[in-house]
Amino acid sequence: MPESADSTESGDGVEAPSAGAEVTAAEIARLAGVGRAAVSNWRRRHADFPRPVGGTATSPSFALAEVEAWLRAQGKLAELPPAERVWQYLSGHPEGAATALVRTGCVLLLAAEEPGAREAADAADDPARALADALAPVLDRRFGTGQGRAVPAPEAAWFDAPTLTLVRAAAELAAGEGAAETYAFLLGRQLEAHPRQYAPTPEALAGLMAALAGPARAVLDPACGSGGLLLAAEGAGVLHGQEADGQLAALTALRLALRPGGARAVDVRAADTLRADALAGEAADAVLCHPPFNERNWGHDALAYDPRWEYGFPARTESELAWVQHCLARLRDGGTAVLLMPPAAAARRSGRRVRAGLLRRGALRAVVALPPGAAPPHHLPLHLWVLRRPGRERPATPEVLLVDAGAPGPATGEPQPPWEGVRATVLDAWRAFDRDGTLNEQPGVARSLPVIDLLDDATDLTPARHLPPATAGEDGRLAEVGEEVAATLRRTLSLTPEALTPPAAAGRAPVATTVGELARTGALTLRSGTAVAAGSRSGARVVLTDHDVLTGVAPTATLAPGDPDPAPDELLREGDVVVPVLGAGGPGGGPGVATAARVVDAAGAGAALGRNLTLLRPDPDALDPWFLAGFLRATANHRQASSYASAATRLDVRRIRLPRLPLAEQREYGARFAAVAAFEESLRLAARLGGQLVQGLHDGLTGPALPPS
Repeated sequence: MPESADSTESGDGVEAPSAGAEVTAAEIARLAGVGRAAVSNWRRRHADFPRPVGGTATSPSFALAEVEAWLRAQGKLAELPPAERVWQYLSGHPEGAATALVRTGCVLLLAAEEPGAREAADAADDPARALADALAPVLDRRFGTGQGRAVPAPEAAWFDAPTLTLVRAAAELAAGEGAAETYAFLLGRQLEAHPRQYAPTPEALAGLMAALAGPARAVLDPACGSGGLLLAAEGAGVLHGQEADGQLAALTALRLALRPGGARAVDVRAADTLRADALAGEAADAVLCHPPFNERNWGHDALAYDPRWEYGFPARTESELAWVQHCLARLRDGGTAVLLMPPAAAARRSGRRVRAGLLRRGALRAVVALPPGAAPPHHLPLHLWVLRRPGRERPATPEVLLVDAGAPGPATGEPQPPWEGVRATVLDAWRAFDRDGTLNEQPGVARSLPVIDLLDDATDLTPARHLPPATAGEDGRLAEVGEEVAATLRRTLSLTPEALTPPAAAGRAPVATTVGELARTGALTLRSGTAVAAGSRSGARVVLTDHDVLTGVAPTATLAPGDPDPAPDELLREGDVVVPVLGAGGPGGGPGVATAARVVDAAGAGAALGRNLTLLRPDPDALDPWFLAGFLRATANHRQASSYASAATRLDVRRIRLPRLPLAEQREYGARFAAVAAFEESLRLAARLGGQLVQGLHDGLTGPALPPS
């Protein structure tokens, strides 16, 4: 990336972007509030559009100052929002966004703890040296002076011209938004921009793990990543963390220190936890850990005689069991550890001896199976292990709690578990078991087993193997499903459209128009979806995804952390029409499959529009939404308007044709299309309920509940 020039001031006193700040096409789309396709069109249609200054042929980058000037000249940008300006300074920093974010976080911490110190340093003859001198005691006070601390000691060389431009803009943003909020926004953008480099623990899952651990004064995460688990440990006075990636460790330490009302002491170290434990002298009340899975090079040979292996030396292929024992070794007697584990760790034969040791010593207290989609990898039902460091008093006949909260969420690319139900199921079972040392069986959901019953040749701790599902028919649910199927089938039959016989002599076909022409005349508004869907987060804006439209369900996801809430006029409204444009039509992949389309109802109103969706907002005085949606779904339209984009098909909505008809006739069509949609939804429901009934009958007939007679 080219070196950044000194920032300049425009005539109105607003600091202009540094020459080195660059933006991608996706970021230009975000600035202008359009889809990426619009940016591609601008590049083709406008000879004066800024030329690329970096990046690659397939993913070029552009000078922010040139892009901003062009957008404003075209009337597509009134003023770059302050938060976006700071992010562009950060993402285009010549030393990399992560390094720049560490320095920005340090200055925001200074502004939060010593108001006025940054301005005083900025006014000095040598602002870089003054800023470094002002930062040093603040960072020492918050992060200590010992070796291996995550946030390095500040130097004057940090604050070159691009960095001074960045930290001044960030401080101005923080003056209005708050230092913690500004840093959270920038960190969220950084994590979102590098999804493969960072794998944060979803907020709902982190909250569940912290609740299982219970209140604790000192909390440790030995693989803290971006700090999500430590952030969930509300009420803790001391937070300890360790992370092998030095830059990520520094970002996390600053995140924790800036959190309002957070822990008084933050101790995050940058080192490889298993090979070089920097917190060996610390004992925590609770440990929360989302360790890396399936590591082969975790130090097996070098750590053969490590004192942490109290429960057995882990095999080379059992890195997760090494993390389990590390967490136990860092607990005080009676302290609780909660780890996120791959399901294979509960059953692999290579880990049987360590699992048996954990059971015999009473260290492993519970194994909880989560639904698929709880965290990456999304297709696996991950487990939570709850462990407690044995104290002097141990139960005579210890038991282990097994919970299966693994009902799958919606079958999306990143399925979202029903977190409220999962949390209630898991915590109710754990708290009752933790209080009484045993739990009455809840068929198919939870039970406690004596340790001796699990100590066999396999020592398999997979909850589903010890929790046979509730037998169909035992609780009367099968009869209820049967009644629902019958009622739904009757409703579906009543909704079946009457046979349509074409007239003997068809009239002249009405004049046709296209969606593109309707958009140009103002009869409808077109917009591409840009919202990034992520895990379910309480209080976050819901997002309608392309899979939701294809399967006919309500919005299932929420905005990704750091993604700004769309403007009110960008949110879905009742009567909007939404169409998937990538791979539209479902399996088959070719242009012979019909397009999907949905008319937004009350359940979808207020949601953000996800990627790979196009919104058509008809003028109610010119277009009927059901009329529009019905013609969008015509097979002929899909064939005519689809093209191949690599391995998938892409729908050009503007090319879809529909007849020019008076509004009254449109509404006649619309009423019929709405009736067909109701019939389709009833068919979907009948299929879902029928599947439940069929499986219930199989389970009942193979068990004692339903004899064949």
